[in-house]
Amino acid sequence: MITTSFHLIIYTGLFFLLGMYRPDWALFFMKKPDRMIVLTITAVMIMVSFTLYGEGMKRKNAETPVAASSETPSAPVPVPVPVPAAAVPAPAPSAPK
Repeated sequence: MITTSFHLIIYTGLFFLLGMYRPDWALFFMKKPDRMIVLTITAVMIMVSFTLYGEGMKRKNAETPVAASSETPSAPVPVPVPVPAAAVPAPAPSAPK
């Protein structure tokens, strides 16, 4: 996606330069092309290519695995189980001195 966005930026730049020089060359299928139409199409294509680049970077970052830090243990560690309060015997009353 990232390389496609770069290609689209290059094509957009060529379209813009050609359209600003001779609008009837870039928009050969229209009867009376205008430079404003070329400018509008160029702005839309720039937005599309930047969005494509951003999505490509997001997918590229999502595919790279995150390295495990040295602080986390690699083997599972047993977790202590809490004892319910009813099962704990009450302390014996102390004798007065």
